[in-house]
Amino acid sequence: MVSAALERADADRDLRLVPRERLDGAPGCGCDAPRSLEPAGARATEKIELVPELLDYRDRFPILSETTYLINHSLGAMPAEAERRLGEYAEAWKTRGARAWGEGWWEMPMTVGDQIGRIIGAAPRSTVMHQNVTVAEAIVLSCFDFAGARRRVVYEEGNFPSVRYLHQAQRRYGAEVVVVRDDEAIIEALDERTLLVPTSHVLFKTGEIQNVQAIVERAHEVGAFVLLDAYQSVGTVPLDVTALGVDFAVGGSVKWLCGGPGAGWLYVRPGLADRLEPSLVGWQAHARPFAFDPELEYAQGAARFLTGTPNVPALYAATAGYDVIEEIGVDRIRENSIRQTELLIRLLGDAGLELTGPRDPARRGGTVTVRTPDVETVHRELEHRSILCDFRPDVGLRLGPHFFTTDEELTFVAEEITRIVESGAHRRHPGAAYR
Repeated sequence: MVSAALERADADRDLRLVPRERLDGAPGCGCDAPRSLEPAGARATEKIELVPELLDYRDRFPILSETTYLINHSLGAMPAEAERRLGEYAEAWKTRGARAWGEGWWEMPMTVGDQIGRIIGAAPRSTVMHQNVTVAEAIVLSCFDFAGARRRVVYEEGNFPSVRYLHQAQRRYGAEVVVVRDDEAIIEALDERTLLVPTSHVLFKTGEIQNVQAIVERAHEVGAFVLLDAYQSVGTVPLDVTALGVDFAVGGSVKWLCGGPGAGWLYVRPGLADRLEPSLVGWQAHARPFAFDPELEYAQGAARFLTGTPNVPALYAATAGYDVIEEIGVDRIRENSIRQTELLIRLLGDAGLELTGPRDPARRGGTVTVRTPDVETVHRELEHRSILCDFRPDVGLRLGPHFFTTDEELTFVAEEITRIVESGAHRRHPGAAYR
């Protein structure tokens, strides 16, 4: 447990915070601001040069030949390379058998974690792979004792439900769960009773970027730990966990990383990991797992946050997406994302539709949200037309272009949404308010 560590948290926290002036750029990323936040049409010559280069990657994603794919905030398009790598996994299992464990399988939670680490600005061996974010956060929570005066868990209402349920379940162990409106309210709510601040880099419903740097500063002032959920940002919004000084960060591969399900990740700040003793552990967390000792002796660093046998095939598949993201670079992806989401916002606004997400590009992630009548059936009609997106009842359609999306596709989608709403074509689907 961490009660003793908490007592000396102010003395040895080893924080690395971003200067406040960086807030003038893109808040909450720990990175320099994008080179330009100007809308589509501004500096057109410079911007357009970026597009053909990124569109060269389209051929690597088979589904793009059959659909207009704007659901990368939910399930990123699969690279063709992922199928080949799953074949490599099957071949290794078939021909190498148990020898495959010693030929790379066993180390994959750390080696693949290091690749994620390069994308998020983490030190080597500080990021490990898990099945999903809920498991990763449960391991973090298992480090803490909620029996003392410092027992508050403070987060904003926009956090993803899966982790909200996990945090609420800690009430049975004595946690006091405090849910507030937004990132500004988090800062106001933090005090010496706060133990953990699980916050989102980008909110899943609206795509809003949170002011993580300010949250980290305030949390550390009062001796609390920050657990950053970067699922909706990594792969499309730059993140530097070292510069931000977050204590933990979690995410997965399903969305903007185009890595598929089953490959979540957990970052633990170097210097902090060895002070913590998770109670949710397995044999990979042991200092000498193949000694099969009857007593637990924690491994050093982030390895002590591992559990049991890794999800090897998911890690094979995930690296195909990571390779593309690394090859392009998140800064370049972000620049194009800002330009294209600005274009999409303008097109939808010109059509008279209500935007429900951030208009300020410095506060907007990769997703655009727009309200329509009968959003569920409008979504069904879009899917019927091979336009893949999704919706949330309280914010409307969610549209997530990625680096392989063309401007022509965005124009087409805006026109199709307008046609569907004006013609009533969506009313043929079950569940429409009017048929």
